[in-house]
Amino acid sequence: MARDELSEVFDLIEVRSLLSGGFAARGPWVSHAPIEDALKFVAVVCGRARLLTDGLDSPIDLETGDVAILNDRHWVELVDRTAVDGSVTAARPEVMPEADFSSTRLVAADRTLDDVIVGGRVDLNDAGRTLLLQALPPVAHVRAAAAAGLRDSLDRLFDEVTASRMGSAFAIRQYGQLLLLEVLRAYVEQTDLPPGWLLLLSDERLRPALSIIHGEPGRPAGLEDLARAAGMSRTSFAERFRTVAGVPPLTYLSRWRMLLAQRALRHGDVGVGSLASELGYASESAFSTAFKREVGESPLRYRRRIRQQPAAG
Repeated sequence: MARDELSEVFDLIEVRSLLSGGFAARGPWVSHAPIEDALKFVAVVCGRARLLTDGLDSPIDLETGDVAILNDRHWVELVDRTAVDGSVTAARPEVMPEADFSSTRLVAADRTLDDVIVGGRVDLNDAGRTLLLQALPPVAHVRAAAAAGLRDSLDRLFDEVTASRMGSAFAIRQYGQLLLLEVLRAYVEQTDLPPGWLLLLSDERLRPALSIIHGEPGRPAGLEDLARAAGMSRTSFAERFRTVAGVPPLTYLSRWRMLLAQRALRHGDVGVGSLASELGYASESAFSTAFKREVGESPLRYRRRIRQQPAAG
């Protein structure tokens, strides 16, 4: 079976989506709120909505099944699509999102007449936050019309959160993950990606070299080895990799090793010296220096700090 780099990155950065609230509204309406999370998503289960947020020159029109991911924004406003512009929203009834998805209004929503909107946050560990924030624009709009599985994933998630069936908590976690996966898949297919790991994962020419980096992180692979795997000259490979990934290949290799190191330190009891050897460092000292340069603290301090943190809800 071929390597699946996207799944590997998902596992490493422990990405997950968590629903925080939703509402159903009919006729003129408006909803606005501050954003406290680095990555927030808004999804239209049915109906339509117009989204505004700081940094946008014009509103984004959302259709049934569409999802928007808001990257480091400060506020969001949603308004029914009959609004022509933001100047009319003050006169519209305000709708407040409900955290309880078993509320009568959401459970009894008429999907042929109501606008049903859900929102939530995207959680990542410290190691992955920078990766995803740099890979996404201020607002990533993913259209269900061009993503075959997106609307189905959203429908399954909404049905589960409003049904209160046995095992629903587990199902909601799984469907939330699948929804986020569908969103990123569709985003890659629909958009001209900026340099970063999402663009790198989609580059077929660089995939053989990326397979070495991801699959054999402890291998002493230099620029020449990676270029040879990609069937390119050293210069052409280095230029293409930097253009696609936004960083040189050996910098990417070092950062990938640090992601693996952080996972091992979070969840295992491996010694620092053994971890250094597994990841291709000549000594524990060299590994610790590289780790502190990338993460900002020593491996042992990182392990202690992470394990003292309360588990995410």
